[in-house]
Amino acid sequence: MTEKSTLKEIEERFDQDVSRFSNLDTGQQTTLDALFNMELITDGIAAVYPDLKQVLDVGCGAGNYPVKLAHQVSNFDCTLVDLSQPMLDKAYERLQGLTSGKVEIIKGDFRTVALKENSYDVIIATAVLHHLRDDQDWEQAFEKLYRLLKKGGSLWIFDLVIQDHEAIQHLIYHQHYGAYLTNLKDESYRDHVFNYIEHEDTPRSLTYQLNLLKTVGFNFVDVLHKKLNFASFVAFK
Repeated sequence: MTEKSTLKEIEERFDQDVSRFSNLDTGQQTTLDALFNMELITDGIAAVYPDLKQVLDVGCGAGNYPVKLAHQVSNFDCTLVDLSQPMLDKAYERLQGLTSGKVEIIKGDFRTVALKENSYDVIIATAVLHHLRDDQDWEQAFEKLYRLLKKGGSLWIFDLVIQDHEAIQHLIYHQHYGAYLTNLKDESYRDHVFNYIEHEDTPRSLTYQLNLLKTVGFNFVDVLHKKLNFASFVAFK
């Protein structure tokens, strides 16, 4: 495995990137269908839990998802977890006042911070799980997320994914996603994004994650949307 970014390096980078992660109108340009998936996930949560009480957002960034959710369901308590204090401060500033519930911020890695088990109706994990590394890390993270949910609770994920077949991965990622990035700006920008992903991220396939979710105990999983190397999906406890 290529030497990857440390948690400290990831934290420092996100500390400098708050404004770019605060746009509800566009989402991230390098992420395919970012706005559509944000709306799909928050619409889904509101539809499944009209009386939503407890939300946990792990790797919350600037809080786009709970802010979007609060426009539909306005009385939930929300716990925000992130490595970056500036991101947490921005998320708190944006969400406070949109919900009549309590907003709590916790600085740290969701894998190690103290969170109460069997407590959350909904966990949101968007653009965060690709930072997990080996199989043990993925398994332990999914096991913890499962334990944190109430019975009937659900985990909503949107993230970068890979393909299990090498040739299909090359087609989807290097050719099609590469062309998308080039059209956004130019080939040097494409190469910059590819190098960044190679250095910082360790995504797994959608199939791998769906199977692992069931292995750790989730009753059923469902795919919401997939376009090239980005997918949104949900798992119910």
